[in-house]
Amino acid sequence: MVTVTHPSLTALAQEARPLTGAANDYDALLDLVGNARFVLLGEASHGTQEFYQERARITARLIQEKGFTAVAVEADWPDAYRINRYVRGEGQDTDAVAALSGFERFPAWMWRNTSVEAFVGWLREHNDTHPAAKVGFYGLDLYSLFTSMGEVLHYLDKVDPNAAQEARKRYNCFEHFNEDSQHYGYAAAIGLSESCEQGVIEQLRHMQERAFDYMRSDGINAEDAFFYAQQNARLVKNAEQYYRTMFHGRVSSWNLRDSHMAETLDALNRHLSRDGQPAKIVVWEHNSHIGDARATEVGKLGEWNVGELTRKAYGEEDTRLIGFSTYDGWVTAASEWDGPAERKRVRPGLPGSYEQLLHEVGVPRFFLPIRNDSAARDALMERRLERAIGVIYVPHTERQSHYFYCQMPRQFDGVIYIDRTTAVQPLDATSGWHTGEPPETYPEGI
Repeated sequence: MVTVTHPSLTALAQEARPLTGAANDYDALLDLVGNARFVLLGEASHGTQEFYQERARITARLIQEKGFTAVAVEADWPDAYRINRYVRGEGQDTDAVAALSGFERFPAWMWRNTSVEAFVGWLREHNDTHPAAKVGFYGLDLYSLFTSMGEVLHYLDKVDPNAAQEARKRYNCFEHFNEDSQHYGYAAAIGLSESCEQGVIEQLRHMQERAFDYMRSDGINAEDAFFYAQQNARLVKNAEQYYRTMFHGRVSSWNLRDSHMAETLDALNRHLSRDGQPAKIVVWEHNSHIGDARATEVGKLGEWNVGELTRKAYGEEDTRLIGFSTYDGWVTAASEWDGPAERKRVRPGLPGSYEQLLHEVGVPRFFLPIRNDSAARDALMERRLERAIGVIYVPHTERQSHYFYCQMPRQFDGVIYIDRTTAVQPLDATSGWHTGEPPETYPEGI
């Protein structure tokens, strides 16, 4: 245990709520949530086992004790909806592993891992024992351009075959790209191919105009079936724009993606708020999406994100943003886009970073509320570096690749800190993942 002497560390240690694995670990967090309807739970990397496990523990309590009705995650809409069908006792999947098999696109390990499998299994059991209040599982992301087109056509083939033929004509604009979204985006962006923008907008408009007829004619669960199809059509429209924009700069494509995720969250809220009962939704996304972008250096460059947009849409009283942090350990990540999952060492937090400061508190795992005025909040208000590891981790360029400046108390309402973390285990882990990285002498490998 570190001896705490600095005033800032004393304040942090006094406010830190140790996490010991006890049932009451997150009492302080649930008190912080209060009556809020949107709880956004982050992660400092996409491949850390403890982040998944602690989000699952918190989410279970929010469902059981606070009446939360849905979990929305940083995953593609069709793949996550397959899980939604499974946890609600629908569809044809017989277990959680089968329900997760829709996640084939890189990075599959982000959702096809043992921690998510365990949570999906728990959610199915919960729903089976609470049939009148089943909790759904939904995806907010927009990478599934071609899969979502297929889902729109599948739906229309059932409810309106003539409209399905018209939809195929509109979507045929994409037929030369072999289901390669980036190839389409590049070709359309530089004028090598016509843009498919008008067709996807027309298709979404057509479905919105026929909503009443489709829901009336589709039988049992017609409203849910139409909602699923409509969100796929809206995803196609937004993904088409996203892939054209991604070659024009980071800020514009980032903002399109996070706007889509915030719009999907809003659509879920409206769809699930029924009979005078407003929906209550837990969101699982990376810190960089759920922390308020206005508190970060990228926000000053013009980026916004889901956390900022949710606070603006629903107000700070109905929104809670909870970040995660770690000092060192292991993470599952790739070395390049579309690369294999590797088990990589996470280097110790940089001097002057939030990671180092929280490490120096000397408590191995804790929750720190920083929403309200306190000495701990003041201690964190100084602008510092914060680490963000996505699906790619490049330790040798870590400062440039994975750190940015922010003010943590403006970014989050609370932080969960786990000093040393382990890598999330993919369901399809290769021998290379099990071997892990060779020993390294910091700061340079030998």
